[in-house]
Amino acid sequence: MTDFDAIVVGSGMSGGWSAKELAERGLKVLVLERGSEIVPERDFTDQVPPWKQPNLDRIAQDEVSKHYYKQYPGVSYAVKETTKHLWVKDDEHPYEEAEGTRYDWLRGYHTGGRSIMWARQSYRLGPQDFEANKLDGHGVDWPVRYEDISKWYDHVETFAGISGSRDGLSQLPDGQFQPAFDLTCAEKEFKARVETRFPGRNVIPARVAHITKATEEQKSLGRTNCQVRNRCQHGCTFKAYFSSNNATLPAAMRTDNCTVIHNAIVKSVEYDPETKRVTGVNVVDSKTNETFFYSSKIIFLNASAIATAMILMQSKSEAFPNGLANSSDQVGRNLMDHVSGANARGLISGFENKTIFGRRPGGIYIPRYANITENDKPYLRGFGFQGTAVPVGNGRGQTAGIGKDFKESHGTPGPWQVGISAFGEQLPNPNNRVTLHPSKTDKWGNPIAVFNVKFSDNEHTMLQEARKDAIAMLEAAGCTNVNAAPVDLTAPGNRIHEMGSARMGRDPATSVLNGCNQAHDIPNLFVTDGAFMTSAACQNPSLSYMAFSARAANYAADLLAAGDL
Repeated sequence: MTDFDAIVVGSGMSGGWSAKELAERGLKVLVLERGSEIVPERDFTDQVPPWKQPNLDRIAQDEVSKHYYKQYPGVSYAVKETTKHLWVKDDEHPYEEAEGTRYDWLRGYHTGGRSIMWARQSYRLGPQDFEANKLDGHGVDWPVRYEDISKWYDHVETFAGISGSRDGLSQLPDGQFQPAFDLTCAEKEFKARVETRFPGRNVIPARVAHITKATEEQKSLGRTNCQVRNRCQHGCTFKAYFSSNNATLPAAMRTDNCTVIHNAIVKSVEYDPETKRVTGVNVVDSKTNETFFYSSKIIFLNASAIATAMILMQSKSEAFPNGLANSSDQVGRNLMDHVSGANARGLISGFENKTIFGRRPGGIYIPRYANITENDKPYLRGFGFQGTAVPVGNGRGQTAGIGKDFKESHGTPGPWQVGISAFGEQLPNPNNRVTLHPSKTDKWGNPIAVFNVKFSDNEHTMLQEARKDAIAMLEAAGCTNVNAAPVDLTAPGNRIHEMGSARMGRDPATSVLNGCNQAHDIPNLFVTDGAFMTSAACQNPSLSYMAFSARAANYAADLLAAGDL
């Protein structure tokens, strides 16, 4: 079968949601995944003990230098000998950076994409985030407001399983939460001291996409509660954390309306100038180099912000000489990531006789307060802190040795450490962009990416101030040995939150998509991965990708049912 009601390009965070919603509405859906098939029971390695692996599961340095010179430095905690199949080999997937710039493109090509490897922090955008561009004049105005998306956040949170607390904060709206993971005793003390010293700052449990009280629907998909093992970067055979592999794709497949094809690299999207509609996609098989064409009534691009922009730019025609749906010249522009690096840590006393059991998937979160409850800032927008307070353990450099005594020392009471790290917002800038190389191609004949992305003075100032705030909060909490490394913002992309390359907006002259993720230029083309983001906010964006994808898929299904597409 080559003719479908809908084609979804990409099987990751947003692609899984697009496929699920469209298939559950009765559409015949084709999901095209450029990478190989991942079968959780076969390919996840969370049950493999690291101490039974050579070099404690570390990749040999010569292999890092040859194949993983971008992936490994960016996410060394997650790129292991038993997980390297979840990350691309950099030498096989080259790209270039404009002179004087650096960009770290961290990715994996396989079923589920980075929904397997994400850090699972899940926060809604707040009302202020949808209004910021209009208020301070950076970027274009979002064509939606929080009220338009709220019920879709409800929808995806209920299905995915988000653990968290209801905190009543306007800038970080509450959601449909399962029970939160408890704060440690030191985190509770840190919370009390910080909130007393800094009214308007809040320390709350991290909101993470981990099931803590499985619903009947989640159980029907074989999902169960989080086992608190912190082996998440290896995949989760308990299906406790949300991923496309463990949740949305199985839900789509059980409708019998969804087909997934792997090793299918989309080269371009076909456009019919007479009907002013896209008609299908051109695909090359990554293993055989055979080419195929699949047709459909609607197309959802969910290949990731960068890959989606590249597909659009490659899809040139007489009607769109600068790339499909690119009459605004905004495709590939406004590329954003989050900024981080304001890390600080210190020892907190009074808990030396206590320890903890298990390894939670999240610790504490300090929601944005800058330009919310505190308005005397030398920068625009703001940041949130992620962190934890846990026992350091006498085995972590405190006690030398090997064998039984050394092993047992890890679990004995000892010093506790608080650590927090800021994640801040990058302002949209049309000069931050990805383009296609004019002559260099990959081994499948597709132009390679060229990045030209820099952080602005606002981001540099913000992180310097965040570092000062982090130190002040640790000191207010009574921490000693407070240490904060200098802020170093050198590599956009390494937070793996790329956004904005096909932004939504109100004006077709300055944006690619409307408020329903539908291309201004082409009514049956939708983009719901990070490319649609009009601004970055400071919250981890994946929950928003889910909500907007579900909303757009149902909107498209409604249009198709009404005969409007």
